[in-house]
Amino acid sequence: MRDFHNKISKEKTRYFSFIKWLLISAIIGTVVGNVGVLFSKGLDLVAQIRTDYPLIVFGLPVGGIAIVFLYQLAKRGDDQGTNSIIAAVRSEDEVNIVLAPLIFVGSLITHLFGGSAGREGAALQMGGSIGSGIGKVFKLNENDMHVAVMCGMSACFAALFGTPIAATFFAMEVVSVGVMYYAALVPCVFSSLIAVEIARFFGVRGESMVIELVPEFTAVNTGKIILVSILCATLSIAFCILMHETSKCAKKWISSPYIRIFVVGLVIVVINLLIGSKDYMGVGMDVIERAVVHGQTNPEAFLLKLILTALTLGVGYKGGEIVPSFFVGATFGCLMGQMLGVSPSMCAAVGMIALFCGVTNSPITSLLLAFELFGMEGIYFVLIGVAVSYMLSGYYSLYHSQRIMYSKYDAHYRGHRWKKENQD
Repeated sequence: MRDFHNKISKEKTRYFSFIKWLLISAIIGTVVGNVGVLFSKGLDLVAQIRTDYPLIVFGLPVGGIAIVFLYQLAKRGDDQGTNSIIAAVRSEDEVNIVLAPLIFVGSLITHLFGGSAGREGAALQMGGSIGSGIGKVFKLNENDMHVAVMCGMSACFAALFGTPIAATFFAMEVVSVGVMYYAALVPCVFSSLIAVEIARFFGVRGESMVIELVPEFTAVNTGKIILVSILCATLSIAFCILMHETSKCAKKWISSPYIRIFVVGLVIVVINLLIGSKDYMGVGMDVIERAVVHGQTNPEAFLLKLILTALTLGVGYKGGEIVPSFFVGATFGCLMGQMLGVSPSMCAAVGMIALFCGVTNSPITSLLLAFELFGMEGIYFVLIGVAVSYMLSGYYSLYHSQRIMYSKYDAHYRGHRWKKENQD
């Protein structure tokens, strides 16, 4: 009889947990979805203003000072961006709700004046911050707070990029590589779907690209794709190193955050003037689509975007690192396709996903992202790109707080952060 009552009690607990998270994820998805809509509309607005008034890019150094002032005013001068959100999922660290409006305003300022940054990284910070805030309202315990943060991350990523499946798994996968937080599956699924439907209702459409030419799956073409994937894995390491070292060097050379962001802001303006193109300002989705859909790119595009993004984010301008990784991967892959004589469009898609996998160490998310963006066309080539890049990118990552739990080379538990692995 006692065993029977224990079984009934467990069943009640299970269904209570399901109903609880159904309610909380619906609230988080609704709130974050609407914030994502405002953020997306805001980015569109500032991009249009920048197009209508091209001289506004000269205000980037002053905009940088405004960003530093806002963060200092909110006592978030040492903010670690997405790293702080990832750290909060694995530890007792709290995510301050004030991070959401800060990254919202800071990102809009950065994009308004032509800084080279993305949006999904900012979405992870906003979503995680809001999820944590809602969790505090419900007085969730520590473990449930971690789930609420992941729930918010998934919702905002889905709202902005329109890929709810990839968004669901990214939040669960990116924190600890090799260990998936399946306890967050139901909350992340429902919050992502609700957020993306809210975004679509208000006219925020997700990204979707058609690969121009999918080559035949032959040994020769496969070999070429493997080569592109190997090069993308190497480039992902360079991407991570440059992003981190730029920040370290800037702080070492110029101690004042105000002077640092002003001076580098001037440098970014000068570089953009010398380039004579708007391709590297803001998000750059048009360049990504040009590479994937039409197989067209400039040879120097990937390198310029890499440098400008490292300068922009490394000195305190706000935004995301994910779309810049798409940009670099797509343009580099497209270039390699042109050089190797295999569909530049297909290579651009492989490069985009492979580089994203390399810098985030998220192979499952990468494959799902490819499916949502490109459909099943060329999925075998993309699968090769993900697998090769994941293994050969080593223990580097965009996020210091990410932890590699299992070795990439053999089947045993590691449990070290990527930085420690590189020092061993």
